[in-house]
Amino acid sequence: MTMKAAVVTDFTQPLEIQDRAIPSPGPGQVLVRMEASGLCHTDIHAAHGDWPVKPTPPFVPGHEGVGIVEALGEGVTHRRIGDRVAIPWLGYACGHCSYCISGWETLCESQLNSGYAIDGALAEYAVAFADYVVPVPEGIDSRDAAPLTCAGVTTYKAVKVAQIKPTERVAVFGIGGLGHLAVQYAKIVGATVIAVDVEPTKLDLARELGADHVVNAGTTDPVKAIEALGGCDVAIVLAVIPSVFEEAFAALRRGGRLVCVGLPPENEGPMALPIFPTVLKGISVIGSIVGTRQDLTEVLELHAHGRTRVIAESRKLDEINESIDDVLAGRAAARLVIEF
Repeated sequence: MTMKAAVVTDFTQPLEIQDRAIPSPGPGQVLVRMEASGLCHTDIHAAHGDWPVKPTPPFVPGHEGVGIVEALGEGVTHRRIGDRVAIPWLGYACGHCSYCISGWETLCESQLNSGYAIDGALAEYAVAFADYVVPVPEGIDSRDAAPLTCAGVTTYKAVKVAQIKPTERVAVFGIGGLGHLAVQYAKIVGATVIAVDVEPTKLDLARELGADHVVNAGTTDPVKAIEALGGCDVAIVLAVIPSVFEEAFAALRRGGRLVCVGLPPENEGPMALPIFPTVLKGISVIGSIVGTRQDLTEVLELHAHGRTRVIAESRKLDEINESIDDVLAGRAAARLVIEF
């Protein structure tokens, strides 16, 4: 039997919709029939070979997959056929290194990433390691669960590592697939939220989702605008332009935390970090990379309890290249989700 899959054949070419054999799960794996798969900017970076460690074509991207377990590999006893599960970026980790056993499995040096090192979820079926898929609670639409599997868990973790205290001012730079969720998680922990973007429609969305202030960085100096509000205690940067990270740093109050999440293409260059303000203002610079299985479980539970909204638009698999173009052009309101 065959399935349709979006395949990266070359970093300079559009993805191809190919007929491929439905894979069989190996030991410790499950076969998942996909119901929905979000399109993350990381999938686009993967397809274009933008980052220093590149995937090897041909491969299937996708790490926001939600679907039904249809077959079990040898030794799988804690998943059942019929379970609905999410396939996240962390496709596999060793489980026994110091990072894994201390709750930082996302730093495991032996990890394999879905849609990068192993074929991902932009296909009708995907094989995944049973230990690293996450059950999706009843009552959550698969189209919502898909973006939560990366955009949700990534921004939730960023809010967690920032250790935000109620009433602190938190600036979210970049209101899109990730940013619209970051605004909501920051509000859940009691922050006063400042949303920063260059698109008025995205700032309107941020207000609708609870942002207390909005700053249009296309018409206003965001540093001056945030300083006029007293500066921010935390800046969460979801943009992929180094200069935005520098603006976010400059907008921090004393004792502030810069949380770096967005990953620019390799050729964008480094972020300049001024030493004197970093030292004299007691600034912390934090890198936050996706989230653990436990983090994703919490994200899904929050959504099941009605605490978050996912703004997403449905697409079909054969629209994958047009969807990539829409994301790169900023035409997507938030997340685009391929539904099968």
